[in-house]
Amino acid sequence: MNTTEQASQQQKSSKFSIKNIFVPDYENYEGVRRINIYVMRLFFALMFVFVATDSWTFILTHEGAWDPIKAVAWCTLAAYSTLALLGVFHTLRMLPIMLFMIFYKGLWLIVVAYPLWSAGTLKGSPAEEMAYMFSGIIIPILFMPWKYVFKKYIVLEKKKK
Repeated sequence: MNTTEQASQQQKSSKFSIKNIFVPDYENYEGVRRINIYVMRLFFALMFVFVATDSWTFILTHEGAWDPIKAVAWCTLAAYSTLALLGVFHTLRMLPIMLFMIFYKGLWLIVVAYPLWSAGTLKGSPAEEMAYMFSGIIIPILFMPWKYVFKKYIVLEKKKK
């Protein structure tokens, strides 16, 4: 084995390196870059830790009759954030959960926050804090493996016989 082959073999054996996280990983992640996987896992973990904790605490400690609309919101948050735990371990399989988060937060920013902001009334409104929190969706949008999403969920490859 020559030195080039040894260096290549050594690079393959050392899975974690700065260079390796920016190149497509066909062996483990169907061509998705490791940096995308790591950032998505971080967001899945954050979803689980913060949203699941808040939503389940609210559900389990609620007393009295539920307002049906608020109950739907809390149950939806509890369900999606609990499923996010699966995304930590099965990141590519659980991307629809991440897409759901991007979609609902983006939609809320467009239909609620943007009109308030354009009218100059967002600052100081009850929606201000949520708008700042929801604007963090830019990170998952940037790190979402969009090529993979379109290939797996939109275009739907034909199965080979």
